[in-house]
Amino acid sequence: MTTTNLKAGAPARRWVYLPMALLAVFFLFPIVFMVVASLKTDRQIFADMDSLKAFLPVGELSFANYAAVFDRVPFWRFLGNTLFVTFCVTALGLIVNSMAGYALARMRWKGRGIVFGFIIATLILPFDTTIVPMVYLVANLPWIGFEGIKPVLEIGWLNTYHVQIVPFVVNAFSIFLFAQYFKSLPKGLEEAAAMDGAGWLRTYWRIIVPLSKPVFATVTILTVVTSPATWNAYLWPLMTVQSEELRPVMVGVQYFFQLNISWGEVMAYISMITLPMVAVFIAFQRSFIQSIANAGMKD
Repeated sequence: MTTTNLKAGAPARRWVYLPMALLAVFFLFPIVFMVVASLKTDRQIFADMDSLKAFLPVGELSFANYAAVFDRVPFWRFLGNTLFVTFCVTALGLIVNSMAGYALARMRWKGRGIVFGFIIATLILPFDTTIVPMVYLVANLPWIGFEGIKPVLEIGWLNTYHVQIVPFVVNAFSIFLFAQYFKSLPKGLEEAAAMDGAGWLRTYWRIIVPLSKPVFATVTILTVVTSPATWNAYLWPLMTVQSEELRPVMVGVQYFFQLNISWGEVMAYISMITLPMVAVFIAFQRSFIQSIANAGMKD
């Protein structure tokens, strides 16, 4: 393409980017309002609701709401629980789901298409329709506990860390993303590795994984943000975890609606648990887009 053609196409691109930029600003409004409101008193929040001042840091501003959060809930305990569960679900999920995707995309075995079809079929089932039987199931599953150093068999996973981790390690959509991305890689990679005497596991670990950083970044973001047991976990831990020592940050939101409701404190708490996720998405944005673009490619 010549320089003249590039210059001619610039005005057309500007007309495309302008509505996209306006749409992006529109979707930023709730986040801006949340952060600004967290710095105001309740009286100031409601006074500014009928004007653009609701989105501007004007009026009575302070960090008192953030300080009050730590008086209302054990924030650091909730945050530690969430980070631990999120790390375990994400790390184990990357290993298990990527290996399953590799087996479905690169290995040839009988019944592969049927298994992949069943995995994709599970995506049509909303989590809300399966949560009740899942609770019943985990309430009756055995687990190895300890009394001192003596192992004992316990029945029921409720009110534990593993009830928040184990059921959500395997994810059908993550397997689908891995399989589709792995299909886009050249077949000659396995052939060259096989000539050097590498088996499936060594090929996966030494060749496929280093070339698949975008899809790993994408699955990491989706797991952290969308899994029912990670950063946004609310319904599942609310039903399976009663101990305050094990609850995640999202369950802590309900503490602010007991007795006196302070909307400034609510906004401060939500800001503290939302902004880290925004930062993670921005950091992995390029890899996320690249992986989604490759998800539709086939070998």
